[in-house]
Amino acid sequence: MLEARITEDMKTAMRSGDKEALSAIRMLKSAIKDRQIELRKDLSDEDVMALVGKLVKQRREAARQYAEAGRDDLQAKELKEAEVYAAYLPEPMSQDELDALLEAVMTETGAAGMKDMGKVMAEMRTRAAGRADMGALSAMVKARLAA
Repeated sequence: MLEARITEDMKTAMRSGDKEALSAIRMLKSAIKDRQIELRKDLSDEDVMALVGKLVKQRREAARQYAEAGRDDLQAKELKEAEVYAAYLPEPMSQDELDALLEAVMTETGAAGMKDMGKVMAEMRTRAAGRADMGALSAMVKARLAA
């Protein structure tokens, strides 16, 4: 289970004295616990990956904002946390894999125009869960359907 791996990584970070990784993993464990309390159930690996993906996205956005504000120290901290969290996500899909998947989904759903975007995105979201940036994927689908 992914949660057990996170706990083991926390112990490893404690033993090695990696304070930044330890802090990030503790925040991740806290976010998982909060989500479990909110849902009143244990989280599946898919739920944990969705939460981790959300945290990575938040950290990268914060890093971008810190960079714009000239706060390189805080930007580096946010990027380090995003890197720690990203280790728990599956390997991202390559552009070629995304193109092939999009082509297959469009053929299967019979998508012909922008009115079919919701249908295509729902299927892409299911098949590429945690392995692709949904914002970029949405732009890709929109461009393909508009052509």
